[in-house]
Amino acid sequence: MESHALHVPDSAAVRWQQDPFGNHVAHLSFIKGTRLSELEIVVELAVEIRPVNPFDFFLDDRCESAPFAYPPEITLDLAPFLDRMDPALAGGKLFDAFLHGAPHGGRTVPFLVALNQAVNQRVKYVVREETGIWTPEETLAHGLGSCRDQAVLLMALLRERGLAARFASGYLVQLADEGMIPDEPKGVGRDVVDLHAWVEVYLPGAGWIGLDPTSGLLTGEGHIPLACVARPALAAPVEGTSDVAASEVLFSATVGRLGHEAGSWPPATPPTLPSRRPASPSRRAASRPSTPASTPRRASGTATRSARPSGRSG
Repeated sequence: MESHALHVPDSAAVRWQQDPFGNHVAHLSFIKGTRLSELEIVVELAVEIRPVNPFDFFLDDRCESAPFAYPPEITLDLAPFLDRMDPALAGGKLFDAFLHGAPHGGRTVPFLVALNQAVNQRVKYVVREETGIWTPEETLAHGLGSCRDQAVLLMALLRERGLAARFASGYLVQLADEGMIPDEPKGVGRDVVDLHAWVEVYLPGAGWIGLDPTSGLLTGEGHIPLACVARPALAAPVEGTSDVAASEVLFSATVGRLGHEAGSWPPATPPTLPSRRPASPSRRAASRPSTPASTPRRASGTATRSARPSGRSG
């Protein structure tokens, strides 16, 4: 991230703080009696998007096959991310059946890829505008869900397999495919950005590794995390109280390029990984890097969220 700006009403006092998981949170307060015609929050980011190999990491020798036991020196620190008692992760007969049919173990990286794809293939992605997150049982009952519903299902599955998992919320930036990979399907036709949710799993030696069940792939250069938490309810982008209920809540996001022009570069040559690193399962063509690693893209995005009061008492 090259730069970040938060724009809020002039009457708001802004204090930055960190939550228990180290996420940066902006706390807004207003003088008692302050009235606003609308509450508008604008976030501007400038980021460098450079193609990455999501499988470029080492694993602790003790954890090359799953299931595995976490080293004792980190077990206590990972306890919140192994908890299966959160009501948000509630299961039932459908989840038990899904759990039984999902992969149970194997080489760690292919095993994680298989779990991620199991959720991707079982649940159809939809845009769901309603508030809240479905439990794994609800998502399976519907057979479809938003990115946040799919993420919670995968998180519950990983924890049931004894793997530390956390909920990640942020932006997904997808830049237009410039057709620089010959004979392969193209990706998106235009630059897009939106709020997104995915999961991160902790692997000793590698750290937190992102899994996106919406695509069935590991996270890449376009995933920009804003918050990573043990419980999904803690990742809400905006929360607070008011004595007047909102009559309307709107959200919009835009993305533009800074100094990047489309060009014809040869396809990137995949790096040669040391033999001790896990084999790299292939990613779908639409998500492969389309420019050499030496050709980063700089993108600027703006996200706006606004709420208008209804005049009713909250």
